[in-house]
Amino acid sequence: MNLAPKLIYGTAWKGERTAHLVMSAFLQGFRAVDTACQPKHYREDLVGEALEVLQDKHNIKREDIYIQTKFTSFSGQDPTKPLPYNPQDSIPTQIKSSISKSLANLHTSYLDAYLLHSPLRTLPLTIEAWRTLMTAQDEGTVRAIGISNVYDVGVLKELDKERKVQIVQNRWYEGNAWDKEVWAYCKENGIIYQSFWTLTGSPGLLAHPYTVSLAHKLDVTPAQVLFKLAQLNNVVPLSGTTSELHMQQDLAAERIVFKEVYDDYKEIVDLISR
Repeated sequence: MNLAPKLIYGTAWKGERTAHLVMSAFLQGFRAVDTACQPKHYREDLVGEALEVLQDKHNIKREDIYIQTKFTSFSGQDPTKPLPYNPQDSIPTQIKSSISKSLANLHTSYLDAYLLHSPLRTLPLTIEAWRTLMTAQDEGTVRAIGISNVYDVGVLKELDKERKVQIVQNRWYEGNAWDKEVWAYCKENGIIYQSFWTLTGSPGLLAHPYTVSLAHKLDVTPAQVLFKLAQLNNVVPLSGTTSELHMQQDLAAERIVFKEVYDDYKEIVDLISR
């Protein structure tokens, strides 16, 4: 599978509906899914159930699917739910246990991408965790490694000293001024930048006259305009929609062409770049 899908289906907060929604998303055309071994917010096991059905009954082969999951440290887990590791173990052992659990949940022998769900509580612990991901990559268990919820370029620079960060997954939305510093660092250093909360967190941009006007001219939705704008600017959006219509629209955003309305498009880019 291509290391950089243009759009990823996000499975946070889906609960018992996870399997149904993942199947719907893939039957609409998605081929990339994001989850985490964190029962607090994700049902990774149900993502795996859906992928198994898609392979068995719909001939969607593993090699055509991008599967991405994460290691969530104890501070991000719900201790009342089953943990994927013993929290008394060392960080490397916790990560190895979590990877094994993810492979079992997702019915796969490898992961296309594996991320730290966030930096750990200290930089030395984060680096220790990163080295464990490097080992998993060297062993072929994971294809690409990265980190989520990292808003300090200094952390990325330290990790890059060990091995180049390949993926960053952050909130990219108007509420954090489009994460400009990290976003720019990723663009400059060839790091895939994935975004979440982009639509939900950007009501102002979605309703802005520039966006609404451009959407009207192209006969698309403001959400589609924003997804296409993201894709043209080194951003791979996550879509967590539960609507099949919106799944179709989100996938169709990739086919939008701004050539005839480039000046209008630039006005929206300028809003984000300020």
